[in-house]
Amino acid sequence: MTIREEYEQLEREILSPYATLAAESRGRQRPEERDPIRTDFQRDRDRIIHSKSFRRLKHKTQVFIDPEEDHYRTRLTHTLEVSQIARTIARALRLNEDLTEAIALAHDLGHTPFGHLGEQSLDEALREYIPGAHFHHSEQSLRVVDQLENKGRGLNLTWEVRNGILHHSKGREDIGLDLRGPSTLEGKVVRISDRIAYINHDIDDAIRAGIISASDLPEESTRIFGHRYSERIASMVMDVIKSSLGKNSISVSESHRRAMNRLKDFLFQRVYVVDHPGMVELKQAGEKLKVLFRHYMEHPDELPLMAPGSPLMGPDSPLMGPDLKSGPNEEESRARAVCDFIASMTDRYAQKTYAAVVQRR
Repeated sequence: MTIREEYEQLEREILSPYATLAAESRGRQRPEERDPIRTDFQRDRDRIIHSKSFRRLKHKTQVFIDPEEDHYRTRLTHTLEVSQIARTIARALRLNEDLTEAIALAHDLGHTPFGHLGEQSLDEALREYIPGAHFHHSEQSLRVVDQLENKGRGLNLTWEVRNGILHHSKGREDIGLDLRGPSTLEGKVVRISDRIAYINHDIDDAIRAGIISASDLPEESTRIFGHRYSERIASMVMDVIKSSLGKNSISVSESHRRAMNRLKDFLFQRVYVVDHPGMVELKQAGEKLKVLFRHYMEHPDELPLMAPGSPLMGPDSPLMGPDLKSGPNEEESRARAVCDFIASMTDRYAQKTYAAVVQRR
C-alpha cells in the first residue's frame, strides 16, 4: 500500500460522512497516473501554489491600488486569508481540508488588475467586440487552470476543485440560510469564507485608510460580531461551524445572516463606490484597461502570443493561451486572447504597458 493509499484510508476513517473523499474524486479532464505520496487534492493544491498565476496575485489590487503603506491587503493576502478561514471551518466540520485549501488558493487566479473595477472595465471592453459576452473572474479563474497555465496545457485539476473555483463567487448577492453554489461542502465552505474574509479585511483596510471609522459600522453588526477585527472573524466562523455541524449543508444562523448582509451592503455603500481618492484612482486605472484592450485589438502583432522573439514568449509568458484563430471568427478569437492577456497582468505591469502604449501614440 502506498503512502497515498494509506492516507486515503485514513480519510475514510476520520472524515465526516458528508466530506468529499480524495479516493472518490470524479477525476481529471485528462487521465494521469496517481501520485504515490499525495492524494489528488493535495496534488492540485501543489500545482496551484507553484503556478505563475498564483505568484502574480501578490501584485494585484484587492481594494486599494498599489498602496505605499505596507499593511493593506493584496489579492494574494486575501487568498491566504480565505484559505485560513476555510481550513479552520473544514477541519472543525471534519471535511476534506486538502480540497478546501486547493479551491481557496485558486479561487481568484483569474482576477484582473485593479480589483473589481478592473474586472468591470474588462467586461465592458470585451463586450465591445463580442456582443453578449461577459467577463467574470470566477469563470476566468477556471479558464486559467484549464487552458492558460502550464504553456497552454492547463493544470488538469480534479473536477471537485474546478467546480469550487467556478462557483465560489457571490458578488453582491445576499447570504441565504443555506449556502448554494458549489457541489461539494468544501466548495461551499470556501464560498462563505470568501465573504467572511473580504468583509472583515476590507473594513480593516478602510479604517486604516481613513475612509470610515469603527463607529460608522452598523450597530446591529457590532452588537452581534463585536468591535474588533478578530472578534468579528471569530464570531462568523463559530456561527458557520455551529450551524453546520453534523449536517449535509453549510449554514449560518438567521441573526448572523442578517448582520453579515448588512456589513456587505455597508461596504458597497461607503467603501467601494464613494469618490474618495483611492477609489477615484482605481476607476481611472480601470479605464486604462479599456485603452489597452482597444490597442491590442488594433495591433494584434504586439500581443506576446503573436510576437516572435518577445521576452514574454516561452515558459515565462503570462499569456499561454489557445491559438488566436481558434474562435468562431477571427475578431472574437482575438478579443478573447486580448482579454486573457490583460486579465493576467499585475497592476504595475498594466500601468507600465499603458504608459508605453500612450507614449508611442
